[in-house]
Order: sequence, then structure tokens, then C-alpha cells
Amino acid sequence: MGQLLHLRAAKTSVVLDCRGQGLPRILHWGVDLGPLDGPDLEAFALSRDPQLVSNSQDTRVPLALLPEHSAGWSGTPGLVAHRDGVDFSTAFTCTGITLSTASDWSQVVQVEAEDKAAGVGLTIDLELHAAGVLRVRAALTNLLDVPLTVDAVLPALPVPDRARELLDLTGRHLRERSPQRHEFTLGTHLRENRRGRTGVDASLVLVAGEPGFGFADGRAWAVHVAWSGNHRTLAEATPTGDRLLAGGELLLPGEVRLARGHTYCSPWLYGVHGRGLDEVAQVLHRHQRGRAHHPRTPRPVTMNTWEAAYFDHDPAGFEAMADLAARVGVERFVLDDGWFLGRRHDRAGLGDWYVDQEVWPDGLHPLADHVRGLGMQFGLWVEPEMVNLDSDLARAHPDWVLSAGERTPPAARYQQVLNVAHPDAYDYLLKRLDSLVSEYGIGYLKWDHNRDLVDAGSDGAAGVRAQTLAVYRLMDELRDRHPGLEIESCSSGGGRVDLEVLERTDRVWASDCIDPLERQQIHRWTTQLLPPELIGAHVGAPVSHTTGRAHRLDFRAGTALFGHFGIEWDLRQADATELERVAEWVAAYKTLRSLLHSGDVVRGDHPDPAVWVHGVVAADRSRAVYAVVATATSVQSPTGLVRLPGLDPHASYTVRPLPPGDRIEGPGLSALPWWRDGVTLPGAVLTEAGLQAPVLYPERLVLLEAVRR
Repeated sequence: MGQLLHLRAAKTSVVLDCRGQGLPRILHWGVDLGPLDGPDLEAFALSRDPQLVSNSQDTRVPLALLPEHSAGWSGTPGLVAHRDGVDFSTAFTCTGITLSTASDWSQVVQVEAEDKAAGVGLTIDLELHAAGVLRVRAALTNLLDVPLTVDAVLPALPVPDRARELLDLTGRHLRERSPQRHEFTLGTHLRENRRGRTGVDASLVLVAGEPGFGFADGRAWAVHVAWSGNHRTLAEATPTGDRLLAGGELLLPGEVRLARGHTYCSPWLYGVHGRGLDEVAQVLHRHQRGRAHHPRTPRPVTMNTWEAAYFDHDPAGFEAMADLAARVGVERFVLDDGWFLGRRHDRAGLGDWYVDQEVWPDGLHPLADHVRGLGMQFGLWVEPEMVNLDSDLARAHPDWVLSAGERTPPAARYQQVLNVAHPDAYDYLLKRLDSLVSEYGIGYLKWDHNRDLVDAGSDGAAGVRAQTLAVYRLMDELRDRHPGLEIESCSSGGGRVDLEVLERTDRVWASDCIDPLERQQIHRWTTQLLPPELIGAHVGAPVSHTTGRAHRLDFRAGTALFGHFGIEWDLRQADATELERVAEWVAAYKTLRSLLHSGDVVRGDHPDPAVWVHGVVAADRSRAVYAVVATATSVQSPTGLVRLPGLDPHASYTVRPLPPGDRIEGPGLSALPWWRDGVTLPGAVLTEAGLQAPVLYPERLVLLEAVRR
């Protein structure tokens, strides 16, 4: 093709080598190289060609966007496909490369290639978006009459050899988003998810960076697989000096068998480069905020009834809850699990999506009307993809249960998975959800998914991929029928958090654990991918239902403030003083949400693990809000200096405590000198040198506001 392409956007350069007949390779993905083109671009490419060495291929082995064994690549292949054991090795020849600019100013490269001998066509889409997000996917088409079995399609992005450390996330139910990091050594670091959903233990992002990279320092390269089913993410380093990050769908045996003319398209693999984890996160957030369907209206204060009532449904009691919710400033009231036929506990009823007349003799209309009469939106919990065997639906249609064969998969949470890819099951769900949304004027669905897909099949064949695509289609069709309908992605809490489900949902429920101490870490790392406005964060009861820990109201509310704020606490149990304080926090959220949901997330690299600093800085650097959090007791007392990241180093800022998070609860014996009147300092001083933090009891926080003078 004879082309060298240089794509640039938002501090990022991508140099794509399309010369020769093979698949293109990325020569550089990282820091902006400036206006490099023409002879300079040719010289850049020449300068990166290595020598041949002993016992190697006689020609250079490129790391292509889709690495091929036929080209001499001995690492993880980018494509695994065959026709009953033959045509297992492809050697693609490029037939066309186009460069264009999309309506959102993203630069789009499309590569067309073909292997005539194997009878396979290939299209690779590579996009560099205005915010600096790079993403790539590959589509494979069978050109012959013999079916083509596809086992893996894994696009790869190279990283430089100075990326010597890896970070990703793991976790479990009630403790999602736990970071882990280690040296990026020779070999493959592979994360596979076989849960049939994104997973509470999902890596979320896989980051390779300079040794010791932190939130503000060290170059970092990150990838994310945008897919809600089984997936695979890997980092690989070879003895030849190649380093890469790759990812795609994890296909179960036989899930993709292409007839002639049929195509398999891999999920998008997102790639982001930046200085430190904060810049990587900020690029991802700006990209999401630039989407046409990103939520534009202020994120409403949400009251959810789950931990307030569980299955104890009493219409009069819910109306009383709604009265108190409206009194403290709630804007959306969501009725959670327990409203439908036979649902008095979690062992029955799933699938029977009809209002239980024994509990709700007049249906949900009285409550919905009452809620709207108080000026709040009305929302409803559903779990369409699951079914209890103790339900009218399962008894009538046992063949709708997703299973590998004659056996029933192991139960989890007393439920099975409904085969949404079954046409009749799909039609039933669409009809019932459409009817509920229409009848009750529902503007918000909390869409849950409370178990992994184990032994998931249909007619003896693996069914995870078909299930994932069917759920996407169901959400899309429901939203097409009801423009403006918002959907929350909940999955045992944070089990379905990825950029593909967020193409059709408006927020995620970060965790079923509302304990604010746990949520500090969960939010800290969920924001590595998602901006705060997409992360549901609620004020729970004084004693956490999932950990048994007791926390002060200010710590619970101050933690929830930095997300999509809500309440999941039976306010009937709160006294007058607590209700007044909740109202103060709700008012603060409403005042701050325009900043919190548009600014840059920053997290401090503080040396004391017992003290965390995080905040949001306005895009124009005119204002910032920070939380200083004592997560535990410290070996140091007093606390010492904390730095406030993200400020303009050339401007001056006045820093003051910000109500209602201005109360210092701690063992200090004297006042903090600057606390009462604030202090004005250059941004460079606040960011690099810091200022004295208050001494706090563990599991307390304070809020600071920095305003440019």
C-alpha cells in the first residue's frame, strides 16, 4: 500500500505503517510527536527498524494489528480460526486502506484484507477520537462454502519497552475493583472471564506503565475490552523486544461458525495513553462525555428502596418513604425487588413480570402517582435475564432456561438464566417490559443480573455470545420504543461494567456494598474507566447491611457525593436532626453536580496509606472540590501535608473547607490555623508542596474547595 499514516489527537500520536502487502502495524502509540509527516515520517519509520539476529527469521517479523503466525509471529496469535482443522493459518494481503474523518472529528482508518487461499476476508477498523481514545476491532468474513470456525480474534496494541509494570483490577461480590500490580516480565499475563457477564472480578482496565507509575506521574498505556460477555485481556512481552496489550471476546467452542458470506466482528478494544492514571482516566471520561447519548440532564438524586424494605412491601409504607424522600430533596424514587407476582423472597417469582395483586391490589398506579405528585420521577427494578424455577414462566416454558443439554445448571441465588436468544422468550420479555414502562410511565429501570452464566447453552451448543447480543438487542429495542427511558446496569452490584453495555445504559450500580469505607476504594478504581455521573453512589443506613460497620452520616454522604448521588436508607428510621443533615448533603450535591459531573477526576499520590485525597477539577481549572479521607489510623500524627492535584500552576487559589463537609472530627488538641479563614496560594504550591491536613478519626472525611482568584 506504501503508506505511513500519522494520526494525532489530544496529546496522543499513532503512527501506522501500511507499507507492503501484509497487515498494518503500529510504529508508535503514545505521546504526541508533533507535526511529523513526509520525509520526517519516513525517517521515523526507518529509525525503528531493528537488525536481524542469529536464529531468527530471515526477514523482520512485524507486530501487526492482528498478529499472524504465518508472518513469523510466535506470540499469542491475533486470529485463531479453521475449517474442521484445515485453513488454520492465514496470510492476509491488504486490498485497500482508507483514512477519513467522522462527524465527531475522530480519525478513522479502515483496512481491507483477504486471504484468497484460506477464503477469508478481513476488515480492521482503527479510530483515534478527539479526546485521545484509540480503539480497534476486526471483522472476519467467510468467503467459501465450507463453514469457518472462529475461536479467537484479538487485536493488539504495542507499548514501549519502558512499560515495565502492570496494573489491573480484580474483586468479588461486595468488594469490586481491587487493584493489583506487578512487574511486566517476559511471557503473558492473561485475564480470562468466563462468567457470561463482565464480572465482579473483571480487570476493567489493564495498564502497562513505567515502573512506579501513579495517579499523576509515569507514562501509562491502558486497554479495555468493551464487551459484556466472556472476554480475554492480556499483556505480553517477548524475547524479541515486543510488548503488547491485546483483548477481545472469549469464544466458547463452536460459538462462531460462519457460513459463506457471514461475518464475525470482535468487540472494540479501547486504548488510552497518558501521564499517570489520572490522565488516562480523564481521556476516557472526555470521550464518554462526548458521545451523543451521554446523559445531558442533571443526574437526579435517587431514592432506592432495596435496603430500606427488601421484600417487605407495604404500599402505605412506601408512600411514607416517598414523603420523606421528597422532604430531603430526592428527585427520583425507585421501587426495587419484590413488587411482582409471588415475590415474597428470592426463591420464587423471577420471570413473572406482573404486579402482585395480593400486595398491590390497585397495581402500582397509586404509588407512582403519589411519587410524581411529590415532584419525583418513578423508577422500577427488573431482572429480565433471570428466572426462578418456582415461577409460572419456568413451569410453562422449561425449555427457555439456558442450559448445556439435558442437565440443569447449578443454581445460584436460587435462580437460573432465561435464554433471551430464544425468540419466544425474547418476545415475552419485550412485551412485558414494554407494557410496564407504558402503563406506569416509567422513566428509569434498574436492570439487574444477579448470577454468572454457568454451563450456559441452547440445544446443546454454547450460548453466552448469543445471550449477550440478545440482551443488547432487547435494551436497544425497548429504548427505541420509549425515547428518554434510562436504564441502570446493575449486576450483583458491579458485575456488568463495560463500555459496550454503557452504549445502551445511563449508569452502573458500582456495588451492592454501600459501606462507605469499601465504597471509597470501589469508587476510586471504577473512575479509572467511568466518569462519576455514571456511577451510582448511595447513602446507606448507619450500620452497613453488608459489613456490619457503623459510620457517621457525614462519611456516608461525603463518599456518595462523588458519584451519581442517592439514598438507600429507610428514612423513617432517621430522626429530625438526621433528616435535616441529609437535606443539607442533598442540597450540596445539587449545587456541586455540574462541576462533579463535568470536571476532571484527580486522585492524590499520598505517601500515607491511611490518608486518601481525591477530587474533581473544573475543565477550565477555575474551581475544584476535594475530599481528604482518613481510611484508617496512621502511624503518623499529626497528619502532615496533603497535595491538591490538578490545579493551574500559574494561578492562585483560595482554599477553604466546604460545607457540609467542613466539620473536623478528630483527636486534635488545637485548631488547624488556616481552617477558619482559608488560605490563598499559587496552584503550583498547592499541587507540589501541599497544605496541612486536619487530623481526623478513622473513617471520616472533610471537603475542601479551591477557587481561582
